[in-house]
Amino acid sequence: MSMNRELWEKAVAFHGHECPGLAIGFKACQAAFEKMGIGTSDDEQIICITENDACGVDAVQALLSCTTGKGNLIYHGTGKQAFSFYNRTDGKKLRVYLKVGRNDEMDRTKWKEYLLDAPVDEIFDYSEPKYELPEKARLFQSVRCSVCGENAADNKMRLQDGQPVCIDCFKCYDRGW
Repeated sequence: MSMNRELWEKAVAFHGHECPGLAIGFKACQAAFEKMGIGTSDDEQIICITENDACGVDAVQALLSCTTGKGNLIYHGTGKQAFSFYNRTDGKKLRVYLKVGRNDEMDRTKWKEYLLDAPVDEIFDYSEPKYELPEKARLFQSVRCSVCGENAADNKMRLQDGQPVCIDCFKCYDRGW
């Protein structure tokens, strides 16, 4: 499949500039389109677990409409150029991992062009995702922190001296074990 220039421009407009990192995410989305037959996610049908917080994640947001706000973009920071895609509708899932690296003869522009022009199978390896399909996003009650007075989701609160405390105010008791 050749590069879709319109989709690339959409990703660039969202991200703000062209770069090799955005090209990696763009091509990961292309791999998901080709291998899974997915497209934009209206709600939480398409899920992406990204293992990095680099430029390519913006392509996932722009092209698949996976966002942290909708609960269908989940960050699992391994530092790898890897993306696990899930389709709740048909159960398909795929982990896409960048298998090539930039060599010393390529500057950033040549590296970006190589990534955009190469077939997805040349630059990515595929496997089953390492993670189970995440549950749908939940709604949580807000609880007021007894220290700072700010509200936070109840699943993020801690108990300290019998009172609800937010993560920022919580004083961890750790004796080095």
